[in-house]
Amino acid sequence: MGRAFEYRRAAKEKRWDKMSKLFPKLGKAITMAAKEGGTDPDTNAALRTAIKNAKGQNMPKDNIEAAIKRANAKDGESFSEMNYEGKGPHGVLVYVECATDNPTRTVANVKSYFNKAGGGVVPNGSFEFMFNRKSVFEFDKTDAIDVEELELELIDAGLDEIEIVDDKVFVYGDYTAFGSLSAALEGLNIDVTKSSLERIATQPVSFSEEQLVDIEKMLDKIEDDDDIQQVFTNIE
Repeated sequence: MGRAFEYRRAAKEKRWDKMSKLFPKLGKAITMAAKEGGTDPDTNAALRTAIKNAKGQNMPKDNIEAAIKRANAKDGESFSEMNYEGKGPHGVLVYVECATDNPTRTVANVKSYFNKAGGGVVPNGSFEFMFNRKSVFEFDKTDAIDVEELELELIDAGLDEIEIVDDKVFVYGDYTAFGSLSAALEGLNIDVTKSSLERIATQPVSFSEEQLVDIEKMLDKIEDDDDIQQVFTNIE
């Protein structure tokens, strides 16, 4: 994964950093996790993950608590998870994950973003073999962490690969191993700073700087939408 993943990660974080609606998106993830598995993070692994990711983005404690409370609110919104696949400028492949309280609005908006950029939405499943869904965990590399020993500890939990990038450790596994890897890392007292389910392109494609400008314009519009939670591409 190496440099290609590092570029995708840096590009994604650059876009997320300038998004004015980051906290609401993180809050929505917390609310959905709390509705699904309960409001106690000690017994709800998905909620623990959502809270940790929010803290990693410096989301205030009050915002986190408010998001959890919304899960039990009688008049609280109910979100549906929806995915869309599309082709953007210069043939870039884009996978969009959404959480929405109005699917009709969301599908219309997503289609318009692709159409206005000269692309279009394709039938779900079109990219089935073009993206691998992976569990990804990130934490700081410290002197106390022996990578070879860690690899042995995590194999039975579903580890695929460990990568070191700029004093950061990245642990990869199949998406079905998210829970077991998360539990194993917790059991080893490793302070995971970020964890998520990523869709990683099986055959990343290189684009010119000029092409990337067009692609980024479309991605910025997509990610500014309140209903969009995550966006993945096949950019190398």
